[in-house]
Amino acid sequence: MDLAAFLLATAVAHVGFAIFVAAHARLTDQSAGNWPYITLALGLAGIAGYFFYDGSDGAI
Repeated sequence: MDLAAFLLATAVAHVGFAIFVAAHARLTDQSAGNWPYITLALGLAGIAGYFFYDGSDGAI
């Protein structure tokens, strides 16, 4: 795979992941906070943070 194809596929995947996080938050009446932006930048790490981060301590 050439570099341009890889970068395009990565960008498309990260945008899709960010849309998924925002849509999930809306459907479950949760606040997405900054997680869509984090997901856009970091991909799967952002999705993992959104689902596994416990914000009950008020850190974010």
